[in-house]
Amino acid sequence: MFEALPVATVRTQVRVPLRFPDGYATTARVFSFDGLVDGREHLAFGLGDWAGAVRRYPSGGAAPLVRPHSECLTGDVFGSQRCDCGPQLREAVERITAAGGFLLYLRQEGRGIGLYPKLDAYALQDAGLDTYEANRALGHGEDERDYRAAVQMLAVLGVEQLALLSSNPEKAEQLGRLGVTVTEMVPTGVFLSPANADYLAAKASRAATRTADAPALH
Repeated sequence: MFEALPVATVRTQVRVPLRFPDGYATTARVFSFDGLVDGREHLAFGLGDWAGAVRRYPSGGAAPLVRPHSECLTGDVFGSQRCDCGPQLREAVERITAAGGFLLYLRQEGRGIGLYPKLDAYALQDAGLDTYEANRALGHGEDERDYRAAVQMLAVLGVEQLALLSSNPEKAEQLGRLGVTVTEMVPTGVFLSPANADYLAAKASRAATRTADAPALH
């Protein structure tokens, strides 16, 4: 039995040209929404032939490629090397543009704990804790992200089945529990730097544990 979510609506949609520091450029159809369960200003970026991907899938075409990307001010905007969020965002935009689908930009900084607590967690990481231990030491869960609003957004956009651009099985698990069919997991790249090596190692260890415990995708 899937959790029943309120019906959201599109508030605004507008064409936005995008250009990244390395010169890659594309155009997105950016959607904002009313009625999202958490009241936050999440956005959906329709990239490439997103409308065609949604339309063709029921007739045997490839499922739309979708990445739920949680906001990371330090990585996405300022190019922080402490995480891999900025490179993952850049990669996602290009790959989704090529395939047709959506980038869901979710306003849940620091795996859902907020910007200031994320910086507090960085200070604890500098003292020797890993990224998940630091969250727990601050009284937070290891990962407090919630994908209910993402599912509302997908419903408005007509996406019931998708290829998930992520290496995180927990995203697929949450989406599945909320009634979205994940047809396949499409792994993201690995963006290693000297500053984020410990962070990526902690993520890989946790992902391996989650994969071992997760149900198979159908």
